[in-house]
Amino acid sequence: MPEQIQLPRTLNEYYDRARESMSPQNRAYFLAGAGDGRTMSANESAFDHVSITPRMLRDLGGGSTETHLLGQRLASPFLIAPFAYHRLLDAAGEVATATGSQAQSIKMILSAQSSVDINTVRSAGDDCDWFQLYWMGSRQTTIELAQMAVAAGFGTLVLTVDAPVQGVRDREIEAGFELPHDVSAVNLARFSRPRFAPLEGTQSIVFDRIAHTLPTWDDVAWLIAQVQVPVLLKGILHPDDAARAQSIGAAGVVVSNHGGRVLDRAPATLDVLPAIVEKVGPDYPVLMDGGIRRGVDIFVALAMGAKAVLIGRPIVCGLAVAGDLGVSHVLRLLRDEFEVAMLLSGCATIDDIRRDMVHLKL
Repeated sequence: MPEQIQLPRTLNEYYDRARESMSPQNRAYFLAGAGDGRTMSANESAFDHVSITPRMLRDLGGGSTETHLLGQRLASPFLIAPFAYHRLLDAAGEVATATGSQAQSIKMILSAQSSVDINTVRSAGDDCDWFQLYWMGSRQTTIELAQMAVAAGFGTLVLTVDAPVQGVRDREIEAGFELPHDVSAVNLARFSRPRFAPLEGTQSIVFDRIAHTLPTWDDVAWLIAQVQVPVLLKGILHPDDAARAQSIGAAGVVVSNHGGRVLDRAPATLDVLPAIVEKVGPDYPVLMDGGIRRGVDIFVALAMGAKAVLIGRPIVCGLAVAGDLGVSHVLRLLRDEFEVAMLLSGCATIDDIRRDMVHLKL
């Protein structure tokens, strides 16, 4: 009989074991941030400044973590965030993650930089039906990628807008991170790459060479009008940008700083979430990611206005430790912790989680 995997007992054990077992290169890529890592750290520490005031003696019969988003049922108000190159962590790659998410009925957002073919991942589970887009340098190439995802059965698109260029990631540079020859963004291989202007004299590398490949609000409005499925914008940190996304027809926004992997010194997502929700109104779908490590963090994010959250690094750790089983177990632990937080706070349903239940500590 094959040796039985001894799974970690807690989320913190997953995080510790993943960090210990990863190569220095993978640890730098998946677990570190841009620059000095201050934004990544701020995402987590923002939750330390929030307390929960429970309500007592409420009727909690028939309680549930179920919610609805964009007309879709969610078993719990969190999804697996898109991240690239799962095959660096497990041989089955994104298929393992999709299998783990399906086991817990949690939706997965597949990264455009998946290391497994899009159709193979989509067939691994019904809950892997959201797809993350990047702007591909032109309207034509971007719409081709979007159409490919829709044709494969992905009914919701998430356009990442906060990473027009890669952040300066010191830890990756120091660790010498490079993709191995057998891991790549396989679904992007068929698309033409943007052509950069030649570098001459003292021209700025970014502004003069690649600015013509970057999208504007008009480009995003055009994309939304072309596809027949909901499009959310991921990477919003300013209330006015959230309102602009709402005005051009985006189905929702994800308050995100790319896990602190792009612009170091960007604000923590939890810190800016309330102002964004206030700007667009309570009915507009505002999701959030960044810094969520425990089920109680999900509770706090929802109390401060998020309709749902995206989970990234905890899934990375589950996948690294035990493949699809690790992903499923991490999701189960998060859901159990979230449900306990609801029960102990006097909330039978997601709608019972209110802003006046959380308070910022001075």
